[in-house]
Amino acid sequence: MYTFSVSQLNEQIKTLLEESFNPIMVEGELSRITFHNSGHIYFTLKDATSTIKAVMFRGNASKLRFQLQEGLKVIVNGAISLYKPRGEYQINCFNIQPSGQGALSLAYEQLKQKLSQKGYFEEHIKKQLPSFPKKIALITSATGAVLQDMLRVANKRYRPLEIDIYDVLVQGESASLKIAKAIEYADRKAQYDIIIVGRGGGSMEDLWAFNEERVADAIFNADTPIISAVGHEIDWVISDFVADVRAGTPSIAMEIALPDSDELYQYLDSLSSQITQLFSQKIMQQKQELQHLSHLYTQHSIEKKLEQKMQEVQSVQIRFEQTIEHKLQNAQKDMRNIQEQFPYIINSSLTRMQHRLETVQQMLEVNNPKLKSKVGFVQISKDKKVIDISVLKSDDIFDIQSDKYSIRAKVIEKK
Repeated sequence: MYTFSVSQLNEQIKTLLEESFNPIMVEGELSRITFHNSGHIYFTLKDATSTIKAVMFRGNASKLRFQLQEGLKVIVNGAISLYKPRGEYQINCFNIQPSGQGALSLAYEQLKQKLSQKGYFEEHIKKQLPSFPKKIALITSATGAVLQDMLRVANKRYRPLEIDIYDVLVQGESASLKIAKAIEYADRKAQYDIIIVGRGGGSMEDLWAFNEERVADAIFNADTPIISAVGHEIDWVISDFVADVRAGTPSIAMEIALPDSDELYQYLDSLSSQITQLFSQKIMQQKQELQHLSHLYTQHSIEKKLEQKMQEVQSVQIRFEQTIEHKLQNAQKDMRNIQEQFPYIINSSLTRMQHRLETVQQMLEVNNPKLKSKVGFVQISKDKKVIDISVLKSDDIFDIQSDKYSIRAKVIEKK
């Protein structure tokens, strides 16, 4: 039996595998994805019971329309290759498609979700379109019928308008870059009131330039209001969500951006009628106000004020006379009452005074010292002040006085 070296065996297996399984399509679930700095993508493809390693080199990886994600089920188109130094085999992927879903549809949903999370679609950041733009920029293909339709609508609706046309590719691999740069340049000039980005209808792949992230970034970062007008009414692209206004078609975009001259003339006629009516109402109001002021002047003239003051003086005089008369009547009534009650009051007062006088006389007679018996009673004083006997001490000198005699004495003993 022939004996193989390890290298020979691996070489034989490599030849067998690569010749037998090229090309090959494998369906499985993505796992352990690694995006290498070189641009290569390494991952594992698995099903319920088995796994196999896979690689997608930079050249093929750059053509992917969607982002590889963990757990995503895909169909891989490639070839089996064996790395001879380690005896490991893997799938060399040429193309990857989402299983059961188109790559463009998946890429569209992935980018839409990503930009939504970044806040690109928020309504509160949308800019308002000016009512009467003076200058606009059209970013579209200069050779397409779309441009002529847009110019025809502009000429019909609003002639006092300046339009600059930025001719760009609207489909193909480099279209998104051209569109993004045109948006950035037009916005940087800062002289346009509105920028319209658009093209006619087509397949999803035809419209794909407007689903690229670089175009979405250019629209989001622009300071100029932007209208996205791509495809037909049923076509929705990423630029529609990011733009300040979405138009169903390029022609509708011009109708949204520009006022209608006929409608403006009708509006001016309406304004003229309203102004005439307002002036008439204002004149009538001024006339009524003048009449009112004239009436107020008459009511508040000097003559009227003097007349009012005279009436007030007369009213005060009448009230004063009535008050005096009332007080006199009350005083006369009180005087009559006093006259009627005076004799009784005098007699009553004299009787009370006489009783009081008799009482006082009796008290005087009772308390008259001359009428009392004063035998044994004297008044004691010291230093010319009347004192009580209890305050005297031994050897104190004091005076004793009766109604007839006065004696100076000295305390010999106090008990």
